[in-house]
Amino acid sequence: MKIALVSPYDFTWPGGVTVHISQLAHQFTSTGHQVKVLAPHSSSRGMPEEYNFVPLGRSVPVPAGGSVARLSLSIWLHHKIRDLLNKERFDIVHLHEPLMPVLPLLVLRCSNSPNVGTFHAVYGKFRNYGWSHHILKKYWFNRLNGRIAVSPAAEQYVSRYFEGDYKIIPNGIDVDHFSADRPPIPELDDGKLNILFVGRMEKRKGLRYLLEAYGTLKWDFKDIRLVVVGPGSLDKDCYRVLSERNLQDVAFVGRVPYRELPRYYRSAHICCAPATGRESFGIVLLEAMALGKPVVASRIEGYSAVLSHGEQGLLVPPKDSVALADAIALLIRNPELRSQMGERGRQTVEQYRWEKVARQVMDYYTDVMETTNGLSRKRAV
Repeated sequence: MKIALVSPYDFTWPGGVTVHISQLAHQFTSTGHQVKVLAPHSSSRGMPEEYNFVPLGRSVPVPAGGSVARLSLSIWLHHKIRDLLNKERFDIVHLHEPLMPVLPLLVLRCSNSPNVGTFHAVYGKFRNYGWSHHILKKYWFNRLNGRIAVSPAAEQYVSRYFEGDYKIIPNGIDVDHFSADRPPIPELDDGKLNILFVGRMEKRKGLRYLLEAYGTLKWDFKDIRLVVVGPGSLDKDCYRVLSERNLQDVAFVGRVPYRELPRYYRSAHICCAPATGRESFGIVLLEAMALGKPVVASRIEGYSAVLSHGEQGLLVPPKDSVALADAIALLIRNPELRSQMGERGRQTVEQYRWEKVARQVMDYYTDVMETTNGLSRKRAV
């Protein structure tokens, strides 16, 4: 099969959608399919070497949802995209975040192949469809022959504006990368119990509430440490909590290379994801599960889809630092419970292996192509 994978985001910058596309491309090419990745590209960064990458438009940083999206806004790419699609004649065109500006919209307008769109997110400046959904539906959304959502939360969000049938196919995880036997971080392997947070320093990730909970826990458990891994700068609420409570044993690690991230999970005893909402999927939860670590997470839809309360970890109300502290304290006091939850997490994460996720996507391609070709034959008759 000849497949086009389309990203609205600069493919040379790490991110959830670009990782998703990279993994699909790897799985598809390893099973004999031809894949081209169509995405914006920054000239200051090197070209990806792993796949047949087609750069389309220079990316520019655009603030979106408390983060930065690197998109192409080059509307004059229309003729180049049309010529490319006519030349390649892809069997399937798979657009990720298909209603994001500008590249997916241009590809959708030019494509004569069956088009599949995957909706990843549940929020964002460019995903506020309230004012634009009528136009998007008329000129772009209705050109999708198949629709995937990565979670029930993502489906619920997009279907508020665009009704239709959505296939739930989750994100995947490189289980072997995270579960490989790597040594812990030496300075974290000193007998203290480590509570790990992994995520960008954005308000919606809820670090403030974890800091408040940790401040309470430190009164009763002297030998605990909070380890914070992720890029960005602390907001004023986090600084306030740190200052007012004079928190000790908090390690701010910053950005960690992907190859080193499993070592931090290996060093952890409890992983915590206190996001306040707007999470369509729980990748960090699965990463912790791959290493057999129990998770305390907010009870939000994106997290509840991958973690069951009392099984792989504990779910607490978002923005509730008291409940967060109580859940973490329960696990601190019960090492056997931590071990049991960690083992169940290892079993759960197996269903999210990229091999299995890619197989579901490929099966869906086949269904869409059969349906689309069948409708074309009926119209021809």
